[in-house]
Amino acid sequence: MPKIAAIRVCAVSIPLDAPTASATRIATERHYGLVEIEADDGIAGIGFTHLGDRGGKLFVEVAHGLLAPLLIGEDAQLVEGLWEKMYRESLPLGRAGAVMRALSALDIALWDRNARAANLPLYKFLGAARVDRIPAYVGGGYYLPGKTLKMLAEECAGYLAQGFKAVKIKVGRLPDPKDEAARVAAVRKRIGPDVMLMLDANQAWRDLPTALRFLKAYEPYNPYWIEEPFGPDDIDNLARLAAITSIPVATGEMESGRWRFKELIERDAAAILQPSACVVGGITEFRRVAATAASFGIEIWPHWFHDLHVHLVAATPNARFVEFFPDDQVLNFRRLIDAQLVVEGGDLLLPDRPGLGFDFSPDAIKRYVIERWRVTGTVNLPPPPPAPGARTRARATRRIGALRRGRR
Repeated sequence: MPKIAAIRVCAVSIPLDAPTASATRIATERHYGLVEIEADDGIAGIGFTHLGDRGGKLFVEVAHGLLAPLLIGEDAQLVEGLWEKMYRESLPLGRAGAVMRALSALDIALWDRNARAANLPLYKFLGAARVDRIPAYVGGGYYLPGKTLKMLAEECAGYLAQGFKAVKIKVGRLPDPKDEAARVAAVRKRIGPDVMLMLDANQAWRDLPTALRFLKAYEPYNPYWIEEPFGPDDIDNLARLAAITSIPVATGEMESGRWRFKELIERDAAAILQPSACVVGGITEFRRVAATAASFGIEIWPHWFHDLHVHLVAATPNARFVEFFPDDQVLNFRRLIDAQLVVEGGDLLLPDRPGLGFDFSPDAIKRYVIERWRVTGTVNLPPPPPAPGARTRARATRRIGALRRGRR
């Protein structure tokens, strides 16, 4: 029964090479919260989350000050019970945002640690549905200074040349639906009629009539979905839009907890759900959301963090694709880790290393850190217990040594 002996928490900020825009935000940096959980058997696991461009310090306060002390001395395999313990403690302080993201990172680290202890890749430890490769769609098509329609279309064509069969672009930033439709038309013309083309509005619209104006302009180009047309709390408009438009509605990347997804399902507010294990409540809660969605015949397409979600898609029968970022210009988390997924023919090959299949790079963390590692628990872990018979052998060795010294 491995006991949790030490938890380390830090935050980093990685600047983007160029300001990158979606419909409602311009990003210049990414904050990530990182955790390591080590048990008294010497085996450690890692977890992480994204915190926008301001939340790193808040994450550390929550993960280190509020949640980590609850785990010290507990059985590392008591994952469901520890999730409940952390959730109950966090109830007065917030069931979403930085609090749930900190819980998510700690939960991911527990699953990673236990998979490493079993010497299994995470997807096999979870109970794999697939064991070789997972199809991916490319998240791209961002608004960049000086980026023309031709450049946007060529970007998407470049993804197809790499073997990918589905692409997603940003929409909703331009005020005129005709200008927005021109973006979608340019991409559709370049990639052809059969490629899956998804549109991500990033909460662009605040009312139903405006959203409908834009979606009518997009409809001729056969989008596979419209993602986040409204803010995550505007479920009324999500449900109204889903009932009217011919374009399937996808959402869920900002949602925390299974209860919000249950409401989306019950109100027919989304045809496709997009939970992130780094946001929703970790791997534990991701699996609950996926199981609930499966009961209603709804697919799961996880948001961001392909390094993590490739395992969860492989272990979830109703999960279809992983969102993939071919470079580090938008999702630059890859700068923090020591191994990258292998891409082949538009698929991500499942790793065979235990756990998540990668570790944090100490040099990268040192370069980007904004809140240095804070440690809860034992800093110098005790040595692992001896193997069966080791104590007897050690005593015999000491006796033999004493006898030899006596002869001298």
